[in-house]
Amino acid sequence: MGVAEHPLSRQDNVRAPVTLPATAGETSAERPWPVRHLSPKIGDYLSRLPAVWVEGQVLNVKRWRNLVFLTLRDTDENMSLSATLPAAAVESLGVDLADGTRVVIRAKPEWWSKSGTLQMGGREVRQVGLGDLLARLEALKEALAAEGLFDADRKVALPFIPRVVGLVCATQGDAEHDVVENATRRWPGVRFEIRRVTVQGARAVPETTAAMRELDAHEDVDVIVVARGGGSFEDLLPFSDEALVRAAAACRTPLVSAIGHEKDSPLLDLVADYRASTPTDAGKRIIPDAAAEAQGIARARASMAAAVERAVQRERVGLQAMRSRPVLARAEAMLVPYQEAVDRLRDASGRALVRTLGDADAEVRELAAALRALSPQSTLERGFAVVRTPDGTVVRDAEDVSEGDELRIRVARGEIEAVARG
Repeated sequence: MGVAEHPLSRQDNVRAPVTLPATAGETSAERPWPVRHLSPKIGDYLSRLPAVWVEGQVLNVKRWRNLVFLTLRDTDENMSLSATLPAAAVESLGVDLADGTRVVIRAKPEWWSKSGTLQMGGREVRQVGLGDLLARLEALKEALAAEGLFDADRKVALPFIPRVVGLVCATQGDAEHDVVENATRRWPGVRFEIRRVTVQGARAVPETTAAMRELDAHEDVDVIVVARGGGSFEDLLPFSDEALVRAAAACRTPLVSAIGHEKDSPLLDLVADYRASTPTDAGKRIIPDAAAEAQGIARARASMAAAVERAVQRERVGLQAMRSRPVLARAEAMLVPYQEAVDRLRDASGRALVRTLGDADAEVRELAAALRALSPQSTLERGFAVVRTPDGTVVRDAEDVSEGDELRIRVARGEIEAVARG
């Protein structure tokens, strides 16, 4: 009797075909697309996109055989794309395609399935001309001016003596030396917070913007200077970049623009609170001259002392002139007429008082005599008496008294008690 073979113990030498999902929406964790299947599909999709003209700044230019590889960068948003160009198209420009050159290329998206990378396959290339740059710069200038970013009422005065000066300058260059040397010579105690950045090329805008924001947030920095030496129009373009200009406008700390030479005028100059013609001028503008200030203080003190002396002398002369006048030389003379008048009035008032008192005394005497004449006491003095009952009633009629009534008899000097008899 034979042994039955388990179905799972058999080795199947033929692999069953696997059916992949037809669309991306049908994929799942259990039924995914392999990379070898997805990558060509991306390439097929991108191949249907049309060619496009795109502008940017050239970086990392390399040539290999009849192709030129480069990075096309957008300075405003810090984005970049890889691109290739035919060497013949690059040579037709007639200029070296160096880092920082602004170009416009006509390219079509290309997908490299093996590495899974996207790049722009360029067909044509043109350099952005000076006229185009100036036209775009003028349009940006008008737009920012319409927003009010250049208005004079937005600008604030620079501090008289800043505690700390924030300086944004090149990693290597004379701008830092010009600012620091001139400021220190004028005010030896000045302190600096220096941020060294790239001042041209693709990294200029993001590094300069970050440095300004960092210094603006520094609590001890009272003024910020953005300085760079001279250069070509293209070299100074980062300081007319919209993102950098808006970052400068947002600074709460007073900002000084010291870009290039006197003739250079990037948009940063228009938004800054103060525009210095050169880095040297910035060093002189942000810090007062200690020696000149000391001389000014000395002159002011001398002027104030002279003014006080003149005022004192003027008052002294006026006082002497006033004291020399007769009225002040013999001040009591002005009281003589009033003293005589006071004497006359005092004598007159004394006499009037004597008369008044005499008249009053005579009148009092007359009234006293009249009072004595009319007084009951006078009657009593002549021998008359006043009879009253105990309750004080005056007896005027003998019929009013009965026998035995007690009586009080008032005479001139004293009273007599008596009893009535029939």
